Amino acid sequence: MRILVVEDHAVLREAVVSALREVGCAVDASGDGNEGLWFATSFSYDAIILDIMLPGLDGLAVLRRLRADGKQVPVLLLTARDAVEDRVVGLDAGADDYLVKPCAVPELLARVRSLARRGSFRREPVLRCGRLSVDTAARRAAVDATTMVLTVREFAILEVLAQRPGEVVARTDLWERCYDAEAEPNSNVIDVYVGYVRRKLAKAGLSDAIRTVRGAGYVLAVG
Repeated sequence: MRILVVEDHAVLREAVVSALREVGCAVDASGDGNEGLWFATSFSYDAIILDIMLPGLDGLAVLRRLRADGKQVPVLLLTARDAVEDRVVGLDAGADDYLVKPCAVPELLARVRSLARRGSFRREPVLRCGRLSVDTAARRAAVDATTMVLTVREFAILEVLAQRPGEVVARTDLWERCYDAEAEPNSNVIDVYVGYVRRKLAKAGLSDAIRTVRGAGYVLAVG
């Protein structure tokens, strides 16, 4: 998953970003509303964590701009305001969920996973593609009863492919879903990691599960 965190409290922002990256998410972060809006309109995200009280442009204004532009990315509002009226305003502005600070990071992560499953990509807790199962919550993949040992980046690549079995997934799509804006683009890094995943699938008993479509991308073809 690729997540945007827009939160001006540096300690909380860094804690959330660190926790998301530990579970394999690509994360962009900002402490400013105007910059957050730029990120949200420049890249595709599975979910956005958005503080309400932000410098530059407040979170509700960012949210309203996104919805007015037709952006349907799931948004979780973070705020210190806990009155019912405040939650109603946030939800009416287009938020999908609302969490009052201070909050527990594990709960925040659980809510983000829930929001991402409601988004535009297929996010069942367990993706099943023939003999392959990809548990997006536990971050585990297995062929039949054989559990695969995958790095964070390898799992992210496999998860994206498993969300679209039988479809050609472009290298640019894999890059945008698995890397954040600070990552330095490399012409063959996706090819290298797809190669790692392909070999581990073969070791687990699925040979030729990932096919290369020259000039287009990759297809997860497991029946």
